[in-house]
Amino acid sequence: MQAAPLGSRAVGAATVPIGKGGRFRASQSRPAGLCARAPATAAARRNGLDTPRPARGLAPARAVRADQAASVDASDVQLIADVTQAADARLAAALAAASAAAAAAAPAPDTALRQRLTATITKVQKGLLERETEVRLMLLAALCGEHLLLLGPPGTAKSELSRRLSGVMGGAYFERLLTRFSVPEELFGPLSMKGLENDEYVRQTAGYLPTAEVAFVDEIFKANSAILNSLLTLLNERLFDNGNLRLSAPLMCLVGASNELPESEELDALYDRFLIRRSVAQVSNAAIARLARLAAGRDSGEAGEANGNGNGNGAAAEGLAFKDFKEVAEAAYASVDIPDSVVDVLVELRNWLQDKCEPPIYVSDRRFMKSVQMLQVIAFADGRSEANEYDALLLEHVFGSRPDDATKVRARVLDIISSDPGLQQTELVFLGLFGRACRLLETPPSAADAAEAAAEAATLVELLEARQAELAATLEGQFPELRATVWQSEASVQAAVQSLTPQMTENRRRAEELLREAYVLAECLQRRCSAGVLEKLLPKRYKQYSKGISGKA
Repeated sequence: MQAAPLGSRAVGAATVPIGKGGRFRASQSRPAGLCARAPATAAARRNGLDTPRPARGLAPARAVRADQAASVDASDVQLIADVTQAADARLAAALAAASAAAAAAAPAPDTALRQRLTATITKVQKGLLERETEVRLMLLAALCGEHLLLLGPPGTAKSELSRRLSGVMGGAYFERLLTRFSVPEELFGPLSMKGLENDEYVRQTAGYLPTAEVAFVDEIFKANSAILNSLLTLLNERLFDNGNLRLSAPLMCLVGASNELPESEELDALYDRFLIRRSVAQVSNAAIARLARLAAGRDSGEAGEANGNGNGNGAAAEGLAFKDFKEVAEAAYASVDIPDSVVDVLVELRNWLQDKCEPPIYVSDRRFMKSVQMLQVIAFADGRSEANEYDALLLEHVFGSRPDDATKVRARVLDIISSDPGLQQTELVFLGLFGRACRLLETPPSAADAAEAAAEAATLVELLEARQAELAATLEGQFPELRATVWQSEASVQAAVQSLTPQMTENRRRAEELLREAYVLAECLQRRCSAGVLEKLLPKRYKQYSKGISGKA
């Protein structure tokens, strides 16, 4: 069967030409031996005349699109087949290589720090039920040199967690329960009698908060104005004003606890001093029977066993030392990079929280900067030289003003990760290169122009191959980067994987389709095909290009 001319469509025995705007002009063939009868004009009808009829036995005229009369000849058909075969072969090879690389990928060996961290997590959460996240956040706050706030009803192991932190860190420990009637002496020490004799207003701080390295303050929002100013300076600047002297405080981490959120605005500054905030709930109904067995001494005591994240057997290693808590943060800041992909997640998250979230969630500049440093510590403790997008999931415990804000932050981070803005930008680059190729191939291009376009296409192919390989490794490896971190509990990992998998699977399909189109475009530029051949190979993209041209006109 003879191919219909370009710009027309074969319908039965007739060729239906395409008119302007993509509409079809009516045309119909008669049975053999008959000729078509053209409609009479108004003047002819008035004169009793009719328009001339085509000669008997001639084939109907085969009209083509008005702005293009080219046809696909045999050589073009063969060229289309060759380009298609080459692109499909390259795509199959790329997919096979990506799958093989994903299957052969081995987890990075554990660092000594990571092994000690895993052992400490196991030790601290032993005998505690459903406190895996709280233990990790507490150790993270201590390694960052920041403070942790635990919000929840009484009897949810808030003070027990703090005492266990003191046990693994060592150092001077201070603990106090505040009430509405608490006085500064309870936190900062009594006034010195000898100092008063010498007209000096100084405190005996030994054994109190100004000399502590680890501290736990229960019902911290009961602090009154007499306590608040000194407490704010101590928490943020690690300084304490004792009389007319400003002294350095060795405080590394303070765990604050409260049954309720602060109610007065004067406590907002104190609330902001806690970089990490976590709502602690009661043991779930599913685990309450195990809690009863644990209380009766019938449980093995391994309620807090490590969740298996990571790739080593750090549970048998020695735990973190006091030196680790003092040095890890500075080492992380100096050696861990924050790539642009993570910066984009942070920027988009903050903008969304403050401009589009209802109600808006304010993120101070200080909190934003400290969150970046926290991501560096997370990566460093995991044995990585740069942070990744999955680390940003822990920002649910950093950004947000109220406990229910954590769900919004986490959901938004998952949306940003799964949306894959890099893939969207790559598609825009492809469309730009495709339009340039169409204009270039309308006439025989010069050797220099063809070589430049082919080089750009090769670069685009490399980017898409890398992205497709990353998606294959992520999906076929069941999110290895997310599962490898020690900072996410098993339940948190499973929830994230379940949320990310559908959209990431769609991203992989899009990446494979875009990669095949890039192969086709690269082959066309290399072979210097005509624009008509490129249109036949990628009709959807050519239609987008044509709409863009008509829109500009």
